Amino acid sequence: MNRTSTKIEKLSALILVGGVLLFSACKKDRGAIIDPVPNETQGIYVLNEGAYGAPNNSELTYYNVATGVATQNYFQKQNPGVLLGSNANDLQQYGSKMYCVVTGIDGDASTAYVEVISIATGKSIKRIPFSDGTSSFRPRFIAFHKNKAYVSSYDGYISRIDTAGLTIEARVATGGALEGLAVVNEKLYVTNSHRDDVPDAVDNAVSVLNLSTFSKIKDIEVGVNPTRISATANGELLVLVSGDYFNIPASVQKVNSVSDTKTGDGNEADLSFINVIGSRGFAIGGYPDYKLNTLNMATGQVASAFVTDATVLENPYYVGINTLNNDVLVSDAVNFAGNGRVYVFSAEGKVKYSFSAGLGPKNIVYNYLFK
Repeated sequence: MNRTSTKIEKLSALILVGGVLLFSACKKDRGAIIDPVPNETQGIYVLNEGAYGAPNNSELTYYNVATGVATQNYFQKQNPGVLLGSNANDLQQYGSKMYCVVTGIDGDASTAYVEVISIATGKSIKRIPFSDGTSSFRPRFIAFHKNKAYVSSYDGYISRIDTAGLTIEARVATGGALEGLAVVNEKLYVTNSHRDDVPDAVDNAVSVLNLSTFSKIKDIEVGVNPTRISATANGELLVLVSGDYFNIPASVQKVNSVSDTKTGDGNEADLSFINVIGSRGFAIGGYPDYKLNTLNMATGQVASAFVTDATVLENPYYVGINTLNNDVLVSDAVNFAGNGRVYVFSAEGKVKYSFSAGLGPKNIVYNYLFK
């Protein structure tokens, strides 16, 4: 897959695991609180999205930290006869499970679902269909709050999943081609991206939902084609507005989660990815210069280069943090034609080790050992 196509088709926002942040109670909503406390990282799951549009091309890599062995096609090996699917777009952890959002193939409703997987074993627990039996919802991203999962979709709806029963219990019309999600102050924020196959839809705003009533509050205009959104530790939101990739430049905009308004004029920046994890922010440059930099969360501006040794990243595609030890994990899609690679850096930007992943590696989930 070439990177320009990837930008147009796959940009989106992300709230990670290890990666999914535990925010301060007065400002940000907490994710799953794990008890007992993890004290060691046993393994690392990597979601490989595969070639865009190719059937059943998505998979998981599992890296065993103790042995240093990376197992490819791990989901299929743990679930004989079952494939993860096509165009998997997001992987997030909540409690003892991870949720894989599979967008599927346009025109085939049966290929769109959320796969719920045991972190301990890699075995499928349940596949939740994302269609009405005829038309696909085209799910994209997932976020969690108070035992509920919220999934954005290109059909303009947010779906709410009960994490106990693992069923869709409600859906609410929200906007257009919905992408990235963030939860702050009992509210859900979701970006409305621009897609030619979703005509006459909102494509320049962040939509806000009240999670207590599961109803839409308002749209906040931020610019053409917002795709990713991350919440900072003080409850502010940073939004990557991707523009049109040609004439309208990308920028990082700030949204105040108290007043639900855009603040300032934003910072023009040619980026393909942003992510905030705890007190740190990261940004990946846009085509053709995919450099990995830190992000100043007070200003939303791109700051210094993250890598401080001689490591060369060809196509950095995703950044996450192992919150147990502050390691920074960076997936490198290389040329999008073969296997990618995951690099594990110290917090100071020096590589500790790396391992092979599949085609188009992105989101990461950690398998912890608990006390």
